[in-house]
Amino acid sequence: MRVLANPKVSSFFSQLRGKRVAICGLGRNNIPVVRQFLKYGAVVTGYDRKDRRALGAAADELESAGVSLCLGEGYLDALLERGADLIIRTPGLNPNQPQLEQARRKGIPVTSEMELFFELCPAEITAVSGSDGKTTTTTIIAGLLEAAGYMVHLGGNIGRPLLPIIQEIGAGDKVVVELSSFQLCDMRQSPDVAVITNISPNHLDWHSDMQDYINAKKNLIIWQDTGGTAVLNADNQHTQSLSGLVRGELLTFSRRERPKRGAWLTPDGFLTAVFDGVDTPVLHASEIRIPGTHNIENYLAAIAAVWGKVPQKTIADYARSFSGVAHRCEFVRELDGVKWYNDSIGTSPSRTIAGLNSFDRRVILIAGGYDKHIPYDALGQTAARTVKRAILMGQTAGAIKKEIQKYSDIPIDRVKDMEEAVITAKKIAKAGDIVFMSPASASFDMYENFEERGNHFKQLVMKL
Repeated sequence: MRVLANPKVSSFFSQLRGKRVAICGLGRNNIPVVRQFLKYGAVVTGYDRKDRRALGAAADELESAGVSLCLGEGYLDALLERGADLIIRTPGLNPNQPQLEQARRKGIPVTSEMELFFELCPAEITAVSGSDGKTTTTTIIAGLLEAAGYMVHLGGNIGRPLLPIIQEIGAGDKVVVELSSFQLCDMRQSPDVAVITNISPNHLDWHSDMQDYINAKKNLIIWQDTGGTAVLNADNQHTQSLSGLVRGELLTFSRRERPKRGAWLTPDGFLTAVFDGVDTPVLHASEIRIPGTHNIENYLAAIAAVWGKVPQKTIADYARSFSGVAHRCEFVRELDGVKWYNDSIGTSPSRTIAGLNSFDRRVILIAGGYDKHIPYDALGQTAARTVKRAILMGQTAGAIKKEIQKYSDIPIDRVKDMEEAVITAKKIAKAGDIVFMSPASASFDMYENFEERGNHFKQLVMKL
């Protein structure tokens, strides 16, 4: 492990000794942050909605390390009573909680691991957000920069907290992060390079309305200065509408029209970079290893973001070899001529629609899950031409069924859980069929997260 001198970082952590730090949310990403603050002498109190039993061994480990705990329902009620000099909220905790609002009124800073990281990071940061495609695009950008020889640090919503490794990051390194709307909603820092893949209705159970969701995405660009770069999807109405907010360089990507600066898909199918009036073909869409129109868009966004740092040949070679990210149209196995795909990342209708449009035939769709209060009309229309049979479960099964039945009379099966869904699909499917698990819903009614759901699906399929 390298440790680099960074006066700004050293100054920040040296001031922590004896300070009361409240860390609200003790999920896997915040545990390393807790340990980091303890290391520098902070007096840490951990707050979490889970009770001691749900936290399990982590609660004992934290207390042994010197952390005071406030757990269970009403866990934030003691926040002001106990006092704090700094409050760090986990992304899933809405910043509009009354206790956090009261803290702000008292002048107590309320921030997040990622916002602190942005403030202290010495390296160039590229951040990706969007309703769909952000994980794949983030992974591609990080992979391209790494292939070009840079030291790359990948994190954020993609699963790794970066503040605990801040002293390992040098000024010449590249940082690539994925940011969700939960992380962005109260951010007062923007990255050097901001990429917004698209914006469509999502997380409306958490945000007050669609505009609140869009406002969160805006934070990716509104804190940039004239030296920043914004990469926006010209084919998406909500994303395109943000172009007037860009203070620095505006790059766009499109599958339909040539941009002034950025990347596009030419009519003859070439992903092409457009800079300084010069069109540079990168590779043909048919050469991209991961299938689907949405992945063409992900590559266009990545090309615009890394152009000038990564050679054309490096981009083309990477696209021909990169096989994708787990739980995203992930091929699981072929059994008796039936192909099974795991798309557990399909937590919204737009994600599932993108996946359905990736195949050249109608599929058997397994869908349904936790209700985020998102409309399913567009999914119903798409299913009418892409789905031969639907197997539905979870809270949203009824809403999805209603919308599908508006547009088609395909058979629909209702099941109680994933195990019954896989068994039902096995009975139905014949050689040549595709079984596509893409819930168009969150996982929280049955699983901790979409990864757990996808892994369970894969386990069930592999046991067939």
